[in-house]
Amino acid sequence: MLSTEPRSATAATSAGSGADRRIRSPRWGQGRVRVTVRSSIARLAGMAALVILASALVAPAVRAEEPALPAGSVVPELDPFYAAPADIGSYRDGQLVAAREFSPRMPVEVRAWQLSYRTNDSHGSPLLAVTTVMVPTAPWTGPGPRPAVSEQIPEDATGSRCAPSYGFATGTSQAGNQIAKMLGYGWAVAVPDFEGPESAFLAGALSGHAVLDGVRAVGQFAPAGLGADTPWAMDGYSGGAAATGWAAQLQPTYAPELRFVGAVLGGVPANLSAVVQNVDGGPFSGFLVGALVAGPREFPELRLDSMLNDRGRADAAAAADLCVLELLFRFPFWRLADATVEDQFREDSTLSKVLRRNALGTIAPTMPIYNYHVDTDEVVPVAQADDLVAAWRKGGTSIITARNPSGSHLLAGGHEAAAHQFLRERFTAGGSVVDVDLNRPVPLPR
Repeated sequence: MLSTEPRSATAATSAGSGADRRIRSPRWGQGRVRVTVRSSIARLAGMAALVILASALVAPAVRAEEPALPAGSVVPELDPFYAAPADIGSYRDGQLVAAREFSPRMPVEVRAWQLSYRTNDSHGSPLLAVTTVMVPTAPWTGPGPRPAVSEQIPEDATGSRCAPSYGFATGTSQAGNQIAKMLGYGWAVAVPDFEGPESAFLAGALSGHAVLDGVRAVGQFAPAGLGADTPWAMDGYSGGAAATGWAAQLQPTYAPELRFVGAVLGGVPANLSAVVQNVDGGPFSGFLVGALVAGPREFPELRLDSMLNDRGRADAAAAADLCVLELLFRFPFWRLADATVEDQFREDSTLSKVLRRNALGTIAPTMPIYNYHVDTDEVVPVAQADDLVAAWRKGGTSIITARNPSGSHLLAGGHEAAAHQFLRERFTAGGSVVDVDLNRPVPLPR
């Protein structure tokens, strides 16, 4: 039953929906103590960009001496709202568990809620996820029902205090400008915590499930005014694009009843093996550290203790509860070979197998896609994004691509207007999308 009040923290203890279902207890809660978790000018410029963004993107912990805090202002690992009920396995996929209203700091007048709901991890086991939904208070005056966008923020973190829901409730999220524009169009926006309760960075199926079940949950929540006839779209950049891509791939089989008009993916890390080897030993190696530390939370077969040497184990402990910029600042020029006992990039290693399992491209989405990328992306190579486009087109997906000849992964904001235009056209015109390769003298394969 849906409650509008926070529940007491309860660890899940029974399978509920079948003996083969595994109920996951949160890493926090009663009876458990968590270790504090989860040469060139170009390089200097990239790190300078991080310095500019750092103070805004790292969500601070709430100080104990501050006065009573509004809903959502307690870090998730200490907030009973984020704790799964013992019978979470008895809930349907996307079924609402609880809801609470809060007041986000937005330049657009909105009503906003946090919704908790049942979803499934990468192995099909039930767990609790949370999404944030914001709806403009102004009446929708466009044609048809009010559109809605599921916006996947690139959390890329190992700690629950970095979750989007906590960031919006505390005013520390820096995705506000992007989302404010969508709200200004009159669209509703949902922002899922797609890394799940254990901050499982780059867990493909988990993230896709959390996105799709978040849309289901919003559709059940009457105060938001979004129902079965609501046209939905998805949008995400970098780690958020990976989650968007997984949701797009899984939607026809996992949530066929949901109506999506299209999805936008920017700077998408589709081939994780290519991405982590690209950042290994470079200024952005913190992404690799985060993925390595968070991986075993979803894929215990990684067995970090046997994979890492003494230095690696110390670094993993230090990285267990960090937001993305903290990871990048703490672990620049970090090399996997210096932290492991043998070559973990070889084809038959457990790490390589897990990375391949979480790569995009094996299933072609049925919804139209707008994919943008910077040709000079120093974090996520553009070639692997081109390979994804080719694979999806071969499977029948209609895709528009845009490639900026210069720029940086961290500062790739030039495509926002074109991406929003794509979504606007999908909401208003609908119809088919014709494959187009913008800014490419030679079209990508079809």
